[in-house]
Amino acid sequence: MSQSQSQSQSQNQNQPTARKHTALPKARTLIEALPWLTRHHGKTVVIKFGGNAMVDEELKAAFAQDVVFLHHAGLKPVVVHGGGPQISKALDRHGIVSEFKAGLRVTTEDAMDVVRMVLAGQVQRELVGLLNQHGPLAVGLTGEDAHTITATKHQPRIEGELVDIGRVGEITEIDTGAIEALLADGRIPVVSSIARSQDDHHVYNVNADTAAAALAAALDAETLMVLTDVEGLYEDWPHSDEVISRLTATELEKLLPELASGMVPKMEGCLYAVRNGVHTARVIDGRVQHSILLEIFTDEGIGTMVVPDAEGEGTA
Repeated sequence: MSQSQSQSQSQNQNQPTARKHTALPKARTLIEALPWLTRHHGKTVVIKFGGNAMVDEELKAAFAQDVVFLHHAGLKPVVVHGGGPQISKALDRHGIVSEFKAGLRVTTEDAMDVVRMVLAGQVQRELVGLLNQHGPLAVGLTGEDAHTITATKHQPRIEGELVDIGRVGEITEIDTGAIEALLADGRIPVVSSIARSQDDHHVYNVNADTAAAALAAALDAETLMVLTDVEGLYEDWPHSDEVISRLTATELEKLLPELASGMVPKMEGCLYAVRNGVHTARVIDGRVQHSILLEIFTDEGIGTMVVPDAEGEGTA
């Protein structure tokens, strides 16, 4: 046998080994996901879409891929969204000043028209379009549709006084019928955080974190996931950037008074969810591509997970 033939035979023998080694990390990742796929199969997952993931094109595309992956992996994702940055821009174009009190947007009648237009006509349509690039899956609705979310006027208390902040609603009732029908039909519901009024013919702007938590509880969801622009709940911010990976409902309740105002509705939503039947609630960094898959299908996960007290007893 010539030297060239010997080298060729040696190369051919090495090729399968090289191909196997190249593919092995992919196989390990899939195997690592297996117990999580088994655990979550057939379960409802409510995802609150917000933060940077809403405005960055690559993050938006990755979010849509993640949600479609969950669907094809046998989970039942429900997406709830707000649209703070988009609403502020639209209000500016209409000459309406954005004002916040107690961390909530003051929503006049004119502002409510813009909020409704942006959430249902812009943000929702874009998200539905991204999801439907992968098949006829997503269907958009607002809390008004089929009485999905009902609310009354919310008046926050500031320095002991009730303050009128306009058409901002406090959720009083959830009707999951339309969402459950869509899930049963193999669809992905995309819900805008607008509510019908319980006592008049108007509509209300409701906090999307609060809406997602209320829907998760009403749907008996396996988990609530809230996308944010931080890594999770910090242990001792701003003195440390150490993220709390897991805590119980009671532990979270004790921390609430110390939290930054932007994290309060998110963590209050997580607390409400796990105290009303949701198995886990997670705050994750939406700035990380595919953060949803990393959180659900890997051993490490990212962000902060909140669990009911009974499930968290004895854990670190």
